[in-house]
Amino acid sequence: MKRRCWKIFPYIAVTVLFLSGCAGGQEDRSAEGPILLKSETNPQEKSEDFLLEGGTEETVAEKMTLQIGDSAFTATLESNASVDALVGMMSDAPVTIQMSDYSGFEKVGSLGTSLPADDSRTTTHAGDIVLYNGNQIVIFYGSNSWSYTRLGKIDDLSGWEDALGSGDVTVTFSLG
Repeated sequence: MKRRCWKIFPYIAVTVLFLSGCAGGQEDRSAEGPILLKSETNPQEKSEDFLLEGGTEETVAEKMTLQIGDSAFTATLESNASVDALVGMMSDAPVTIQMSDYSGFEKVGSLGTSLPADDSRTTTHAGDIVLYNGNQIVIFYGSNSWSYTRLGKIDDLSGWEDALGSGDVTVTFSLG
């Protein structure tokens, strides 16, 4: 019986060490104060603040506006390094891209610079905004499956296809 106990002792010791390591990483954040969440749906307007327990500040959903001719569309942005880089570009000035029709389901245009990309096989739908090849923005009015990095999605597709038309378009991307 004594030999059997010595055989399981190492397993018990490892389990105890593992569990104590997990518990040691926990912090009591209640003394830090509330977390402030900022809504940045429109930077020109006063932002709404949302409070959570814990004390750090986070952004809710970042929004972007696409201006196509006389039509404006709001898009909700993804949370990734590509979007961070694009937001950085738009914070300096709106980004205007000449976009060409491709295959009757998308408009594509060069950014003139490369953004960090994390492409994965994706099936897109109308309203999706993606990064292709690290340096091209693609906006969809149809569907396609390819390797892209998701950037965002148009919130309301009313008038989307009409605004994009059948030929080339100029699209201005801006924050807000």
